[in-house]
Amino acid sequence: MVKRTSFEHDDCPVARALDAIGDWWSILIIREALFGVSRFSEFQKKLGLAKNILTVRLRALVDQGILQTAPAADGSAYQEYLLTPKGRGVFPILVALRQWSEEFDERPEEIATILVDKEKGRLVRKLELHSQDGRLLGMDDTALKPRPAGKQGRRAIA
Repeated sequence: MVKRTSFEHDDCPVARALDAIGDWWSILIIREALFGVSRFSEFQKKLGLAKNILTVRLRALVDQGILQTAPAADGSAYQEYLLTPKGRGVFPILVALRQWSEEFDERPEEIATILVDKEKGRLVRKLELHSQDGRLLGMDDTALKPRPAGKQGRRAIA
């Protein structure tokens, strides 16, 4: 078995995020958890994932603090996998991925669902990036700069 490269201590926050949730099975497990799936058998049924792979991914998501285990709500001997605040924080990432796919997919008519505001039933507006003062920002309006002294992690930004 090939060991996956870890980006846990990388100085790039994108690499660190991918280390936690970057494989497609983990993203899809989180998606299902956001839809209310909580049991191993439900994840397996929804995703068609082999038990050994699902076991490894669920354990990793628990280790990352994205999911937590709890006794089943119905009092049975099973355990449930519940999203933590860190796990619920993945929601805007999934919305961004969804909206990117809806915009650039070659066959958008094959996408089975739309994302709507539950209260109003209207489509959710495309996510936008705004400055501290509210201005809409694009890629050319942003830059990376070193973190101020005293606030850096273990490694300096190269």
